[in-house]
Formats: sequence, structure tokens, C-alpha cells
Amino acid sequence: MPRLRLQQLTCKRLESLDLDIGAAQIVCLSGASGSGKSTLLRAIADLDPHQGQVWLDDREQNSVAPPQWRSWIGMLAAESLWWFDSVKPHFARLEQEWLEMLGFELRVLDWQVSRLSSGERQRLALLRLLSHTPRALLLDEPSANLDAENTKRIEALIQHYADYYQAPVLWISHDADQIARVAQRHYRLEAGRLVRQEMSL
Repeated sequence: MPRLRLQQLTCKRLESLDLDIGAAQIVCLSGASGSGKSTLLRAIADLDPHQGQVWLDDREQNSVAPPQWRSWIGMLAAESLWWFDSVKPHFARLEQEWLEMLGFELRVLDWQVSRLSSGERQRLALLRLLSHTPRALLLDEPSANLDAENTKRIEALIQHYADYYQAPVLWISHDADQIARVAQRHYRLEAGRLVRQEMSL
């Protein structure tokens, strides 16, 4: 089963980080603006230079071609780009159940991207990522700026995906209530280090 491990990962403001996320585990990450949260996700995805080791199960990042690694480690950026005029060409495949879980009908695939609201783009960006079936998820505030109903939908789909595919998840969130709902562990980035936080009951 997939397991994501960091060993002495160092880059920019981050210092020798160790982290182990087991199959189907959700670990939340918080921290002040500029503390390096997004930088950490980009290093794990092999998008930024870094030192140390990142493992997915028994495969070390440097032993895998970058395109292959990035297909295994699915990263959702805080702001996702769209390349085609309509929604459908962005998807490798799509589970209709996932669309419905996020409050969409199948006809959304025929919509023009230009007509989507920011919240619709945000939800569809998550679906686009999941359509490639990554083995692990790196999520940069996937529900930021969504209302309560759509936030719960996002949370339910991510939990469903993690459970079904046994995918480890590293999830940046600043919402204490959300962290209490979704995470098994919570770390805060402080001065380049991961500091474990007590979980609310």
C-alpha cells in the first residue's frame, strides 16, 4: 500500500524535515504565510530543487523519471490553470459519482471554462487531479473560499478517494474545524521545522 516518507528534506526555508504518512492517512499542515507550506509540497512533487529523500512506498524520488513521479504524486495548487476552452478536454477520465459528490451534473463537462465561477473551478480542479488516479495527494488549501456546503463536499470526496485508493494525503489547511474533521495528524511549520500539534477531540 502507498506510503509517503520524507527523510531530511531541505529546501529554501525548510530544514531537514522528516515525515511519514501511511496509506489512507490524512495529515494536515498549517503555518504562517511565507513559512514554506507550498514550497514543501512543490519539493515533494519534484517541482522545486531540494536535498534529502522522498519515498513513495519502496521507490525513491531520484530513482524515478520526473514525469512518472508527478503522475504518482498528485499536487493540487492553490490556483489551478486551465488550458482548453471547455471543461471536458481537461479530464483523462471521470467518475460520474465524483461529479455528483461535488454537486455537479454530467453536462458541466460541456461548459466553457470562462463561465465557471471561482468555486466551480476549484472543485473541478480537484476532480481533474483525481481523474489521473495519483497514488498520493498533496493539497494546497483545496476548499479555500468555498462555502460550508461545498467545503463538506470537497472533504467527503478526498476522504473517499484516500480510503478507496489507500492514498496518503498531505493537506494544507488553516481551518481548525476542518483539520479536526479530516486529519489524523496536524503539523505546523515554524522556523522551517514541523511542529506536531495536539488534535482537538
